[in-house]
Amino acid sequence: MSFNFQNREIDFVKHRKKFFTFSGLFTLLGVILLLTLGLNLGIDFESGSRVDLLSTEPLTEQGVMEEFAEIGFTPDDVQLAGDQNEMASVGFIGVLTPEEINEIQAYFATEFGHEPSVSTVDPIIGQELARNALISVLIASIGIIIYVTIRFELLYGVAAIVALLHDAFFIIAVFSLLQIEVNVPFIAAVLTIVGYSINDTIVTFDRIRENMKLTKRVKDFDDLASVVNKSLTQTLARSINTVLTVVFAAAAIFIFGGEAIRSFAFALLVGLVAGTYSSMFLASQLWLIWKAKQLKKKKFSSQPQPEGEPTL
Repeated sequence: MSFNFQNREIDFVKHRKKFFTFSGLFTLLGVILLLTLGLNLGIDFESGSRVDLLSTEPLTEQGVMEEFAEIGFTPDDVQLAGDQNEMASVGFIGVLTPEEINEIQAYFATEFGHEPSVSTVDPIIGQELARNALISVLIASIGIIIYVTIRFELLYGVAAIVALLHDAFFIIAVFSLLQIEVNVPFIAAVLTIVGYSINDTIVTFDRIRENMKLTKRVKDFDDLASVVNKSLTQTLARSINTVLTVVFAAAAIFIFGGEAIRSFAFALLVGLVAGTYSSMFLASQLWLIWKAKQLKKKKFSSQPQPEGEPTL
């Protein structure tokens, strides 16, 4: 299945205010969600402990909870893994004491025949992981601005970064709404979407630049709008076909993959849709408005000034 829109031209620019309104409302909703619900941070970003169990028999989430209840523990999270769910990763918010770790290891070594491994994350490490994730996104954004500015122009770079921040915030807002656990794979998914989205945006911008060169007259907003509509129509089929291919792969991981990577796959699915939307309906529209203002300013400054009045 593939899509082809080469023989028709769609007026995307006409609906630009709808695109901006949708993105603005969703951003406002995301801010409200973060201020009220916040993010469901996993032990990767908060202090906590994780116990990895291995059993010779298939495990169930309820069964693991009951086993821990036998020794007086209540896990905050249980994730099953393995071909037959013979492995379980059990999370506790708050760091387990050495005595508690010894008690857990002794109990499950007797019951399951394998001593579980226990890893802990203290608050300092959690804060450092969160800070490093933010720094990674900022460094990637700065590098993208520099690259796009050198290859195209500054307006392209700024529009691309706005689209990238929109995509990242879109994923964060959805995870806040659904209260899905945010962990290290989530950060990996966000950075993956940043790379995918900028690639899609650059393809669109490259087509706009080529059509700008082929167009003899580009003097006002209407001329720019015609170029943008033509470019988006030419890249629409490529964007839809590409994102569907990746969505099918991410959906397969989400459905058939283990619980440990399910949040990663879901973040990819959300980010892929947001990235395709922003590259076509947000970044290009922002560039159009800013470029039109730039042309208008140049046209005004190049007009001859009335005699006796100072030149601006």
